[in-house]
Amino acid sequence: MVLFAFAFFGAGSLVLGLVVIPVMSLFIKREKRRAVFCSVVHRLWAFFSRFIEKTGSIKFNVTTKQREFLTGLKGCIIVANHPSYIDIVLLIGLIPNTLCVVKKEIKNNPIMSNIVQSTYLINDEENNTLQQEAKQALDAGYNVIIFPTGTRTVEGETLKLHSGAASLAIFSKAPVIPLHISCDYRFLAKHQKIYDAGEKVVNYYLKINETIRLDDFQTPDITETKLRRRINTVIKERIVN
Repeated sequence: MVLFAFAFFGAGSLVLGLVVIPVMSLFIKREKRRAVFCSVVHRLWAFFSRFIEKTGSIKFNVTTKQREFLTGLKGCIIVANHPSYIDIVLLIGLIPNTLCVVKKEIKNNPIMSNIVQSTYLINDEENNTLQQEAKQALDAGYNVIIFPTGTRTVEGETLKLHSGAASLAIFSKAPVIPLHISCDYRFLAKHQKIYDAGEKVVNYYLKINETIRLDDFQTPDITETKLRRRINTVIKERIVN
């Protein structure tokens, strides 16, 4: 069923990236495309999240209070650990008006290229435009998801965080929402094949930790380097558990 779900997801992404987005782009003004395509991806991934639950592969345990809080977010940086391959699908399917920072290599993927360039923020370190683009998106009311580890996390290993989320928080002055994602069974983890997903329903749990605000760390004598390190340390503490 997991293989079937991912075949379904792959086929849907192919149609979305090669047909739907290019055709819709002909009729939608450039300045409105992000809003429209972001909404489309959110709705489709929400559908896929419900679909993979219906297959009996996973159960995404989110309380009504958590759902109301997350769906009401605007202009926030969302950081989380990254235990499985589908974390981003579940989060974007849950939280509307949300973009995600992705590696620049993904824009060269023939299936995902149009989707990524239309609805994501590309982490291109060569031209250092990510912070400006992310701030513009945050100011416009979008949320930005960042996995600070940059790759899927492995249970038991010490987390090593990049400072991108902390740097963006300083640059944009946007609040940071730390999330902890957990599974009761190893599922689509790093180095685990899709066909090795197991035979039991995997329970996903989401914990929303205390919001990180820039004002809580700033003092008249603090340097930006020390501020970034402090925020990064707190992010690490609040996405671990």
